[in-house]
Amino acid sequence: MGSSIKVTLRKKANKQGLFPLAVRITKNRKTTYLYIGHYIAIKYWDEGNREVRKSHPNYIRLNNLLIKKLAEANQTLIDLQTHQNDISSKQIKEEIATPLTKISFKEIADNYLDNLEKTNKLQRLSSDKARVGHFIRFVDNDDLSFREIDEALLRRFSLYLKTTRKVSQRSVINNLIVIRTLYNKAIRLGIVDRKLYPFGADKIRIKFPESEKVGLTIEEIQSIEALEDLTEQQSHARNVWLFSFYLAGMRVGDVLMIKWSDIYDGRLHYRMGKNEKLLSFKLPEKITSLLRRYDEDRRSSEDFVFPEMNNADLKNPKDVFNKVKTANKKFNKYLVQIAEKAKINKKLTMHIARHSFGNISGDRIPIQMLQKLYRHSTVTTTINYQANFMHKETDDALEKVINF
Repeated sequence: MGSSIKVTLRKKANKQGLFPLAVRITKNRKTTYLYIGHYIAIKYWDEGNREVRKSHPNYIRLNNLLIKKLAEANQTLIDLQTHQNDISSKQIKEEIATPLTKISFKEIADNYLDNLEKTNKLQRLSSDKARVGHFIRFVDNDDLSFREIDEALLRRFSLYLKTTRKVSQRSVINNLIVIRTLYNKAIRLGIVDRKLYPFGADKIRIKFPESEKVGLTIEEIQSIEALEDLTEQQSHARNVWLFSFYLAGMRVGDVLMIKWSDIYDGRLHYRMGKNEKLLSFKLPEKITSLLRRYDEDRRSSEDFVFPEMNNADLKNPKDVFNKVKTANKKFNKYLVQIAEKAKINKKLTMHIARHSFGNISGDRIPIQMLQKLYRHSTVTTTINYQANFMHKETDDALEKVINF
């Protein structure tokens, strides 16, 4: 099989709509690309002559760089063919891609975060941006290379997170997962050799500690329902929390996006924000009663049931995300006050509504039905989640042994 090496403009645009200049290496019908680190608008590329058009302000420098890289690739191919009979396009790239190793961790991290923002994965962006920031501040080096990220550095970083930033072991693992994701990306791009990979069974292990999920009991929820001496803000926070709980711990982002038009024939019809699933639930009487308190403020069927999203720009995912985040923080603040008034010692947050439903359902509801109620994609997720609240069998077994 023959081989070919050509300069090209790869039709894969970046966030600014520019395309990367590259050397395309094909061997045995397998192709790989060596990027030279420059992007141009497609109007500046001359496909016939495979060069940057003269209308580009830096066409001479870019074309000289392309010629240089093309010559290096061809020379590398000749050298490799001289010493060995069978070579791949990947081997040719690895031989000439030494400058890629100069790409820093921060450059790859910034690109990763930009892609999260571009694809509107805003919850992950919010979390991972903070985690990348922790690591960049710890190493205090914007030019840190992936070769410098070894086991010793990651162990020092883990200790820093625990002792200086006072985070939990679970948070430490979440920080390491982001670094691992970026390291794997660097390997795929040819920036660092896989043999330097600092993660694995005998290196830095990624293993989440078991976490305790605490939900409220029936009695505790009844005490919340019965509270009367609440301020307007506290009462509203309680209503949103109860609405979530009554619908199997619906996520706060989904609760706030519900419109009156989603409620008809005694049912709620809504599209779940996390995975776009379309769902329908019969509304319990407790929810119908709760909704009457908000019905008098309704001006049209397109109004939101709860007012937090009234001024949101629904065409702007970032604005929607920020308003949900602000509302959740506000609710949690008032839920702390509600817990005090109800004499509940457990931490009360919007997310605890989901744990509370799990705690009360226990092993009384078939796991497949719980999967539907929780809106989990797989039953395995439901089994793992519900295991936190299923204690009856172990409790009974313990009683049988010690009750003599």
